Amino acid sequence: MANEFFVKSDVTFGRNAVEELSRVLEGFKAKNVMVVYDNGVKAVGIADKVLASIDTSKFHVVEYDGVIPNPTNEVVEKGYALAKKEKVDTFVAVGGGSSIDTAKAINVLASNGGDIMDYEGIGNVPKGVFPLIAIPTTAGTSSEITNVSALVDTQTVRKYVVIDNKLVPDKVICDPEFTRTVPPFVTAATGLDAITHAVESYISNCSNALTKYNSLRALQIFHENLPKAYANGDDMEARENMMLGCIIVGFGFSNANLGLVHAIAHTLSAHFGLAHGDANATVLPYVMEFNAQKCPKEMIEMAQAIGLPLSGNEDEDKYALSKELLRMVKDMNIKPLREQGRNTKITEDDFSMIAKEALKEGPMHFNPRQDVTEEMIVEILKKAF
Repeated sequence: MANEFFVKSDVTFGRNAVEELSRVLEGFKAKNVMVVYDNGVKAVGIADKVLASIDTSKFHVVEYDGVIPNPTNEVVEKGYALAKKEKVDTFVAVGGGSSIDTAKAINVLASNGGDIMDYEGIGNVPKGVFPLIAIPTTAGTSSEITNVSALVDTQTVRKYVVIDNKLVPDKVICDPEFTRTVPPFVTAATGLDAITHAVESYISNCSNALTKYNSLRALQIFHENLPKAYANGDDMEARENMMLGCIIVGFGFSNANLGLVHAIAHTLSAHFGLAHGDANATVLPYVMEFNAQKCPKEMIEMAQAIGLPLSGNEDEDKYALSKELLRMVKDMNIKPLREQGRNTKITEDDFSMIAKEALKEGPMHFNPRQDVTEEMIVEILKKAF
């Protein structure tokens, strides 16, 4: 059977890579450049460093700092209004997944018009988009090399995605130094998000030899380096390896897709404001335990790849990975569900609603277990609570 594997990334990787930005803009023949970022990136001085690297004698620079965690349609619309007014023809996204996803969505509207929800789903962006340069500041989402923009519709209170190969950034500038200031709790959440991408894409029912190779190698990198980066944010070798792993895993999951962890996480983020990484990390070990019944071979392969001790008994060994993930989640102080929720605290009374909404999520189509019921998800939520 033939398999597809799409890659469209042009990456400059290394310290001080941001110094290449003006040259890259010249290559795109940019005139009016919008730099998209959030307040956190501004607070630690990264936005200013990026802006200082742009030769303003050659480019008109427009700043949009309205990015929020779990970006909404309204945030995208405000950015689009500014881009339209300033006749923006090139975008620079600086930050984590929220900034890059926001820039992708604004770009879709700037080049295609309409409402961003017109493009929900896979392959619904008809016209080509303007050049987009992604400068990641976290090692987690891999949004810098993927074809996905994840957004929140505040009217229906759900997280949804726009997926189209046109959304892949035209240029990626990865400077590991930009992750040095990321605090431990964000390092943990974004790193466990990256691990989620690795394990879910490895067991996806759309995985193939090429995607599995990338997913497995990335998992090895994350397992070795995330604890080091969490314990010591100044360990630049670990930081650099984490950023490299995010590029590798992005090649895997953007082709194989994800699964039940993301289906639940999207619902938690939309309804309770959980940061994406926290939402994934909280349920990850329990979903992997659940999925192990369907794909024991793949679970054991991942456990072997990261050097976990195995007994030789498949019934036991298929749970080695989920146990290791639970250990990592606890060691990095990821809060249980009962202690999370930005908009409102999560209670057991919410479990049925969360389960019903999760079953409607797109990633469910790629989960190895397709027999998932509302009751099964509720049991997972109880364990994570």
